[in-house]
Amino acid sequence: MAAEDIGKSSREEYSMKGGNDVYSYANNSSYQRGVIGTAKELITDAIAEKLDFNNIVLSNTFRIADLGCSVGPNTFFAIQNIIEAVQCKGKCQGLDPQLLEFQVFFNDHTSNDFNTLFKSLPPDGQYYAAGVAGSFYCHLFPNSSLHFVHSSYAIHWLSKVPELVVDKTSPAWNKGRIYIVDSEEDVVKAYEAQYAEDMECFLHARAQEVVCGGLIALIFAGRPNGAPHSQTPHTFIFNLLGSCLMDMARKSKVSEEKVDSFNIPTYWMSPQELEAAVHRNGEFRIERMEKLPGVINFRDLSKSQVIASNLRAVLEGLIKAHFGDVILEELFELFRNKVEEQLPLIMSFINTDFFALLKRKVKD
Repeated sequence: MAAEDIGKSSREEYSMKGGNDVYSYANNSSYQRGVIGTAKELITDAIAEKLDFNNIVLSNTFRIADLGCSVGPNTFFAIQNIIEAVQCKGKCQGLDPQLLEFQVFFNDHTSNDFNTLFKSLPPDGQYYAAGVAGSFYCHLFPNSSLHFVHSSYAIHWLSKVPELVVDKTSPAWNKGRIYIVDSEEDVVKAYEAQYAEDMECFLHARAQEVVCGGLIALIFAGRPNGAPHSQTPHTFIFNLLGSCLMDMARKSKVSEEKVDSFNIPTYWMSPQELEAAVHRNGEFRIERMEKLPGVINFRDLSKSQVIASNLRAVLEGLIKAHFGDVILEELFELFRNKVEEQLPLIMSFINTDFFALLKRKVKD
């Protein structure tokens, strides 16, 4: 069985909240935009130093894919950075910038709000845009068709909840919790195994799609090498949300069984884990891996409200599909209150975002 077909039938979809309302991802992803901004210079340098322009661009069309693009506007910001860097690279190598055309593929799940995405396309975009619906754990593009792949704040999403954590007969059954707790080793191992399987599929698919010498830029939230999961702010926040659901279960607002069967399908990998996955795949070389500077952006709202709104933009669809939409307002108000109480501890966490540059090996 091919790597991209492993568990394909059981893959699940998780999309950010679409539209343009107060809780939409478009209006609650300024932090993610800031992280993309911190990586701008690294991507510019990567293209200038590592892109074998004359060898991989055999026509005047340069193809870019943004995997996990969501609804904008962050994806447009990232794409513009890439295009400007490629134009500069081409000009330095004597290519007339007017002759170079760009084709950009915006990829996300079929449930993504592509309508909002394409309605907000920059009117002066210097590229031909296309939407590609489907999981990036699958083969999405023709072989050897992509020159540059970008993905920001997306590969922490697993293809599905690890099956063992919702199996009542398994020692990894995550009863009463919705995410990883370090003390539960079987739960941690179940998440690690799902991550390893998914990254195998991701790299296998990209190895077919990216031209030899092409680049993949990954921006991801993770955790330092050797650090326990509890040291990431995301883990703390997810478990805080889980405690809110258990509070509601005790008040019979939701069933405890529903909470027991709900787990968040994300995994915060370490650079070491990514290196191991790339090594196992064997088709890419890691050209650069480094921690990104911290980003703080709370807009004009209270910190607790920003954290609650951001989490709602990310998880509302997942929660609504499992519990229905009746609990949303009460759940996130309860969560906001708990965040306010725990704010000093939350602010003591250091967000750990990483940049990784992979280069497709040239075949012998």
